[in-house]
Amino acid sequence: MGESTYRNRVVILLATFVLALVGAALLDPIPQDPNFHNFADKRPWLDVPNFGDTLSNIGFAVVGLWGLWTVLGPPGRDIFVHRLDVVPCAVFFAAVALVTLGSSYYHLAPDNDRLFWDRLPTTLGFMALFAAFLADRVHKTIAMRWLLPILVAVGVFSLWYWDWTEVQGHGDLRFYGLVQFYPIVALPLVLWLFPRARYTAGNYLLWMIFWYAVAKALEHFDHQVFALLGDLKFTNEVQHRYEPELP
Repeated sequence: MGESTYRNRVVILLATFVLALVGAALLDPIPQDPNFHNFADKRPWLDVPNFGDTLSNIGFAVVGLWGLWTVLGPPGRDIFVHRLDVVPCAVFFAAVALVTLGSSYYHLAPDNDRLFWDRLPTTLGFMALFAAFLADRVHKTIAMRWLLPILVAVGVFSLWYWDWTEVQGHGDLRFYGLVQFYPIVALPLVLWLFPRARYTAGNYLLWMIFWYAVAKALEHFDHQVFALLGDLKFTNEVQHRYEPELP
């Protein structure tokens, strides 16, 4: 890739961020929907409130710790050429593991105060993942030394800003939304503009985006999915109860 071509592609990537930032700034403030905390499955079990939503977060700890062992343990020595290359990936997997604590704490008693701790590790994970792709495909030194700490700080600031505006009575999710969704849109562009990579395979990213979209859809249609699964369970129980016994 020639120097001018590389520079042009960096300009395109920066332009998309500027456009996204300006677009977010032009939107009206977006408060947190109070109904967001009204999850469908409120069933307690073993004295744990909202048992299903709370305990299902254990999976994040499993994946996060497995990822940390992979990149920091013996397998990482075969994966990474330079040990510092592991930093964004380690931050990402640590954030994934911490989702278990933050999200479980939130789902025990969902409200805006606890939602901050649910969103914090998620935000750190998005920023670290974005930095990992930028370091591998665009410019390692700049991404590792500058962009990773800046992106993490921006992510934390977006959450603090949302929390502060909620306390002031005029909640504003615009910049948190930008921090969460811009990397999802920008990373496929990074794959296209900067195809050379050592660690960040594009097919895995596409699968991550797909499953993230599925998760967001299930979150949005939480009550409908819960009602559908309840109806299916009830139907199966009725059919089983009245099935004729074979001789």
